[in-house]
Amino acid sequence: MARVKRGKIAHKKRKHLLKYAKGFRWGRKAKYKLAKDALYHAWKYAYRDRRVKKREKRALWQIKINAACREQGISYSKFIYGLKQKNIALDRKILSNLAQNNPQIFTKIIEKVNG
Repeated sequence: MARVKRGKIAHKKRKHLLKYAKGFRWGRKAKYKLAKDALYHAWKYAYRDRRVKKREKRALWQIKINAACREQGISYSKFIYGLKQKNIALDRKILSNLAQNNPQIFTKIIEKVNG
């Protein structure tokens, strides 16, 4: 059986991975074994936290909507229920934006829900 030399490919593979470890501290930016371990953890956290970010944004929108609703004398849950009853299809991102930047429009929406 013929001998297989993998030096070129192994070097390319390691160099490719070390490229992603740029900016890491201490040995994790230069040593392949440490860089590989650090990158796998970093990519795992990045994947997970892209989903966590969506969760946190939605929670923040709900807090903003609730605060604006309470100023008008209605609870968040009653407001959302009223929106569904009146078939007003605005998502929480838009509602929180309106509550923060255009309170007069948000007040009209609350009046529609109550009325």
